[in-house]
Amino acid sequence: MLAGGQARRFGSDKAQALYQGARLIDRVAEALAAQCESVVVCGREETGFVCVPDWPEAGLGPLGGLAAALRHAKAGGFTHVLSAGVDAPDLPHDLAATLAGDGAAIVESQPVVGLWPVGASPALSAFIEGGGRSLYRCADHIGARRVELPAPLMNVNRPEDLAR
Repeated sequence: MLAGGQARRFGSDKAQALYQGARLIDRVAEALAAQCESVVVCGREETGFVCVPDWPEAGLGPLGGLAAALRHAKAGGFTHVLSAGVDAPDLPHDLAATLAGDGAAIVESQPVVGLWPVGASPALSAFIEGGGRSLYRCADHIGARRVELPAPLMNVNRPEDLAR
């Protein structure tokens, strides 16, 4: 789970915000845990979770969190990373199955939500080292498929987005 953002538009720690009585970080973790062997928080320290810092450094946006997740997955013997930000509290519990297929896949409307093979790590690292910061461009660089979901995911950017 990518949780290292600064939440400038939100105005406070987005991960701790409540939606339908639960913290955003807990809602996303629950959805990921329903379909993953392990849930890791990238980009911040959060009590109760396995946490890894962004890689190769902080301040790279979602790419730093994704690079950290892929490195952690490789070290743990996993083959894929299912990524999501804390700002998508309505992740479907069959997301991994929906995104499964050849290579990487991202959700068209929210590229931070994706399924990434661990083997994509060198291409992602090269993209970052070359100055790339756009997740869409990185996905294109890696050859990720763009998948349209039947219903758009929530994208919590402002406190009023939680009122839906």
